[in-house]
Amino acid sequence: MSDEQAISAVVHLYVDGMAFANEAALRKAFHPSASIVGNYQDSVEWLSRDAFIAAVVMEGSAPPETQPLMEVELIHITGDAASVKVIDEFGGARYTDYLTLLKVDGRWLIVNKVWHRHT
Repeated sequence: MSDEQAISAVVHLYVDGMAFANEAALRKAFHPSASIVGNYQDSVEWLSRDAFIAAVVMEGSAPPETQPLMEVELIHITGDAASVKVIDEFGGARYTDYLTLLKVDGRWLIVNKVWHRHT
């Protein structure tokens, strides 16, 4: 599997994990020390991986027949670092997510997510 394919697989895991409130998938996609950052209600929201996963689980799963929106607009790889721009939906809203990934012990993991919620 190429690095681009492996990164795409992590992005799929992330989007499906959010859509279906799949804690195990999200834990597999994110590094334990990852940060999730964006503007929420006029202030910066800065979450740990575990706080982010808890919020996703609290939101609940989309219906099983749902086909999650995932539009990967960019994958850029330099050695063991990569960035991905992906459009997705969560909790009835559309987001642009900028994901930073790092190859750790041969496996790509999301180490940072910066998000923008479309209005």
